[in-house]
Amino acid sequence: MRQLTRICLIIIVLSSCSQNKQKEDKPLTTLFENTKGTETATYSKVIAFYETLADNYTSIALYNMQQTDIGEPLRLITFNPNRSFESEFSNREDKIVLLINNGIHPGESDGIDATMLFMRDLAEGKIKPPKNVIIAAIPVYNIGGALNRNSTSRTNQNGPEEYGFRGNARNYDLNRDFIKADTKNARAFANLFRTVKPDVFIDNHVSNGADYQYTLTHLFTQHNKLGGELGKYVQNSFMPQLEDSLQQKNWPITPYVNVFNRTPESGFSQFKDSPRYSTGYTTLFNTLGMMVETHMLKPYKDRVEGTYELMRSMVNIADKDAELIHQLRNSNRLSYKAGVDYPVQWEIDSSQTSTRQFKGFEGEVIESKITGAKRLKYNRNKPFTKEITYYDYFKPKKSVTIPQSYIIPQGYWNVIDLLKQNKIELEKVKKDTVITAEVYKIEDYETVNNPYEGHYLHYNTEVSTKTEDVKVKKGDYIARTDQEGVRYLVETLEPTATDSFFNWNFFDTILQQKEGFSPYVWEDKAETFLKNNPEIKKAFETKKENEPGFAKNWYAQLDWIHKQSPNYEKSHLRYPIVRVGG
Repeated sequence: MRQLTRICLIIIVLSSCSQNKQKEDKPLTTLFENTKGTETATYSKVIAFYETLADNYTSIALYNMQQTDIGEPLRLITFNPNRSFESEFSNREDKIVLLINNGIHPGESDGIDATMLFMRDLAEGKIKPPKNVIIAAIPVYNIGGALNRNSTSRTNQNGPEEYGFRGNARNYDLNRDFIKADTKNARAFANLFRTVKPDVFIDNHVSNGADYQYTLTHLFTQHNKLGGELGKYVQNSFMPQLEDSLQQKNWPITPYVNVFNRTPESGFSQFKDSPRYSTGYTTLFNTLGMMVETHMLKPYKDRVEGTYELMRSMVNIADKDAELIHQLRNSNRLSYKAGVDYPVQWEIDSSQTSTRQFKGFEGEVIESKITGAKRLKYNRNKPFTKEITYYDYFKPKKSVTIPQSYIIPQGYWNVIDLLKQNKIELEKVKKDTVITAEVYKIEDYETVNNPYEGHYLHYNTEVSTKTEDVKVKKGDYIARTDQEGVRYLVETLEPTATDSFFNWNFFDTILQQKEGFSPYVWEDKAETFLKNNPEIKKAFETKKENEPGFAKNWYAQLDWIHKQSPNYEKSHLRYPIVRVGG
């Protein structure tokens, strides 16, 4: 096994780059094959398999990336017959990279086994290798969860016999962690993703929803959110090509069935993949993303084989369209620049829909023998094919104008660390200075009642904006938006964005007032302040006249006056990251 000694640059040291090594007498069959599709490999067996594969074939390389929460490094496996002594990812003008992610939820192990078979068959020549695509894969992303094996936690799932657990070593759901990055896994993924810089991304999952005839469903990056001609290509070309390819192989596929405890006949919407999710995160770097959702109730063997065929089709389409994908990604990247409006919140556009032929099962509502209440039951003896409405168009709900740059105070090192982890270009301020900038004040927000992945997430955030002279200190950071990571910058640093750092509680300290007043002291000072500021006194009297509750609340009155005075701290509700230009 070759290890990655420098994360920023992948160096391949090989004794030979053109021929396969002498094959060792080690098995390259998998536990999945040996058990006729009923079991999935343990984590140690997965890595041992890839070590053997890499030892046997120079087209295969296995790398150690950054550490995860369980103390094991995140691994990366690549298939690239034409690798050189240079980095296989930095010099690739004539190739694109397709990255496969497996085991983000290790109980959903279909992709783990399918990718082992896929990489082996590529190496052995059973699959014709693509000419224009380097294939990279994460064997198992949630290593801690994979090591926590059981046979009961996937209540709704039909096999395999044993599998990993959804939570990682710290019990985080990693498919909610791509922005907040509370785990070492997420930070390792960001570093890997921004090193490999994939053009196409596949994340292998198993669904948990309605019952229907399909083994395979797809959840493509939402095309409006991806944007521009690249989004249109996904909607009008890549997705139809995938569906047609799989149909020809007798693997019909449908969009992810986004319903819960109801039948899909009335239609359903495309999943809104915000940046907390894998395909929402990859969108921030204009990567064409797709989540595979096999159907939980289908036999494990079928699910793995279907995932295998889907990955083959994805690679073939990417290989055929490699030049076009490369051009569209570059064009999309250049369209996000200072002064351009950028949507930070989205909603379903019900004025535009698609009609799809859907293969389902009749459902009926019957009386529960347990609770006596009404319950849903599907009848697999009554399959149907019906036209349904698919809500797959979204429209901007809230937008911001992209500034020329953001200024991040050095004290927010947690934000700076994540920007660096995502390879965002930052410039240190060399001396104290004063600049004219846009400053946000948090005017309103709501917070969930229960903890969500270690946070009390904010939403419906509203801000007001004003322009003022801002003191910038030596050591603060400038993040200019004329860089590849502009979308990541906007969606994390704009507080109104769905998955902004603000909404993930990175700035909750500004929501708490640090200095207050003692009423018996402030009473006298407030009286003097109102005498010296007649306009504020007039506003105070008007507020009392118009708001009976305020007029009856003596403390609220003192607090209101305090907030109008120089004694009120400027940092309260003042968002510390400012915008320059736009």
